[in-house]
Amino acid sequence: MKQEGSKSISLPLTISIIAISFSAIFVKWSDAPASILSMYRMWFASILMVPFVWKKRHEFKHIAKKDWFFLFFSGFFLALHFVLWFGSLKLTTVASSTIILALQPIVSLIGGFLLFRERTTMSALMTMGIAIVGAMMIGWGDFGLSQDAIMGDLLSFFSVISMVGYLLIGQTIVKKVSHWLYSFFVFFFASIVLTIYNVSTGVALSGYPAKEWGIFLLLATVPTLSHVINNWLLNYVNATTISMSILGEPVGSTILAYLLLHEHLVGWQIVGGLLVLLGVFFFLSQKQKPITQTVKEGTITP
Repeated sequence: MKQEGSKSISLPLTISIIAISFSAIFVKWSDAPASILSMYRMWFASILMVPFVWKKRHEFKHIAKKDWFFLFFSGFFLALHFVLWFGSLKLTTVASSTIILALQPIVSLIGGFLLFRERTTMSALMTMGIAIVGAMMIGWGDFGLSQDAIMGDLLSFFSVISMVGYLLIGQTIVKKVSHWLYSFFVFFFASIVLTIYNVSTGVALSGYPAKEWGIFLLLATVPTLSHVINNWLLNYVNATTISMSILGEPVGSTILAYLLLHEHLVGWQIVGGLLVLLGVFFFLSQKQKPITQTVKEGTITP
């Protein structure tokens, strides 16, 4: 039984899944390079977070010197993830690109075991397997044999590895500093990394039409909310649980792609989507535990 004032992880994770599902749609609407989309998403997100960080400015003293090192590399992995995944979406369909995200819990589970000796139950592995099979069904019909499609799939896979690196670092750091500070500095460092990349490769930083700037802002608000929520949840659950919940993204993105982009959706993809939702539901049910409002050094409640 939940204690009074406790919170379930299900509601924030559901909001996170819905928010992140719009990311692929916004990228598909844009004609800007993947690295530009990523860069302005992070810069705008950083700017929007300044008021929240200003209220937490007294917590800067809690950031140790070694933590700055981890914050930078977390931002680096996040920047790499966005460039690779947005690049994937430029080459293949939403379903084909997001399907690769189904591998994220497996990569995260391996990383969590190697770095933190985290273990999981057989029932959790079985529900994870159900969701992964469902996610494979969503994208199987869209896997192309063209060179561009294959490259898009590879980029999506490497983006998964980058995302897991970002989450595993966050799992450690977010317990030491406020999730607001963690999110801000990760976004800020990702912005710097992406700016350096664009400048060094000669990608134009300006000259984009108003529609593109609107998409940049949408990316910085709607799907980025998911990252803020997930960073907060890392105080209470591990990176594998967050990765498992993200399996709901192929379902949401595929439905939105069908409605907004008119991408083809076949019957067995619908069945696959239901399997993903079923697997995620049972997995999170096993992970369900109350989140109580606690105050301890290095951990800031929302």
